[in-house]
Amino acid sequence: MFSSTFPDPREYDFPEWALYGEYFYKADDIVSFGDPLTVDNVREAYRKGIFPWYIEGVPLPWFCPAKRAVLNFSELHIGRSLAKERRKGQFTFTIDRDFGAVIRNCAASKRDRQQGGTWITDDFVSVYSQLHDEGIVHSVEAWDKSGKLVGGLYGVDAGGLFCGESMFFLQPNASKLSLLFLVDHLRSRGSTWLDVQVMTDHMKALGARDIDRREFLDKLKETQLLGLRLFDE
Repeated sequence: MFSSTFPDPREYDFPEWALYGEYFYKADDIVSFGDPLTVDNVREAYRKGIFPWYIEGVPLPWFCPAKRAVLNFSELHIGRSLAKERRKGQFTFTIDRDFGAVIRNCAASKRDRQQGGTWITDDFVSVYSQLHDEGIVHSVEAWDKSGKLVGGLYGVDAGGLFCGESMFFLQPNASKLSLLFLVDHLRSRGSTWLDVQVMTDHMKALGARDIDRREFLDKLKETQLLGLRLFDE
């Protein structure tokens, strides 16, 4: 029997602040603190437009941001330099060939907004790897001419919407070109957009924009009703 852990964000009354112990935390983007990171919880969360993001010293927060970054494929912008690199064809791209290596490299990558180490903890690696085995989490890999893994990304299929989680690169443009490869793949499956979650300068340059939480949740629901199969079953 299905058991729900998280509220419907459409009906949830988001508090401005939450008190845990002696500390207040800004909570207007958060639907839950401290619910465990389990396969069932992660699966349910993404279907509802919620995602976990580890913050050191805080009970695990589950986010549904008031402003959600998305990339509509009709608004994708590929700059001249990136288009030139794409035409060179220096990388080969695959899907789900080496998820373990992708998530480990993402965990090891430094982020501008990261403090105190990666948010991709060992627990995240374990749970998302299990979801990968279930066909819910997927990776894109970029390989150089010698067959070395040099970039990639991974994310979650939330019922027909790809939710991007993290990217890495060991050679210039490997992660950016991995994303373009993913967009082409998703388009071939009928998808028209993907969830970026939180805006970055790189995604903004590619045409991503922030939308209100309600608009995102409506788009998510409409997309789920289409029954798209983004990846091979």
